[in-house]
Amino acid sequence: MKSLEQYLQDAERAHGHLCAGQVLGVRMAMLGLARLGIEDPQGKDRKRLVTVVEIDRCATDAVAVVTGCRLGKRALKFRDWGKMAATFVDVASGKAVRIAAKESSKALARSMHPEIADKNQQQMLAYREMRDDDLFDLQWVKVELPPEEFPGYKGERVVCEKCGEGIDFKREVRCRGRVLCRACAGESYYELA
Repeated sequence: MKSLEQYLQDAERAHGHLCAGQVLGVRMAMLGLARLGIEDPQGKDRKRLVTVVEIDRCATDAVAVVTGCRLGKRALKFRDWGKMAATFVDVASGKAVRIAAKESSKALARSMHPEIADKNQQQMLAYREMRDDDLFDLQWVKVELPPEEFPGYKGERVVCEKCGEGIDFKREVRCRGRVLCRACAGESYYELA
């Protein structure tokens, strides 16, 4: 694995700037990989890891940089819970660890560096320096992943009987004897203009 500073440089390039969220994401991912014993997530261990992120903020980009998990590879899963947390799943062993940033880390950052007025700068420095136990809560968890959630899964494609669009990965809804996509079944996030 790379050093914290190397990962932070990679995260800054990928995300477009460096911020406290990037530092949290890098540290979170490094800790998750270390606890699972995954040493080469973008090389020999790349098919062992699935990561579930719980927020769509800067930290998520940093987690992806460190782990190599991407939405397009089906190895990064997003659950919109609005929490600065991620769960790292070793699909080979079944072990999983959920890591969440402690809310108390913000106050600790202020007490560590009161001489820095800018909150982001203060947190970026403190988050580099804090012990893992001061920065994160860690829980060993169990994550059940059905086959269609694994990277590389090739499954049956069905067609929505209403709109005619294809549906992959068992995301269809069966409603009144019809196969529908989620939008046609009433779960749409958009409406026609």
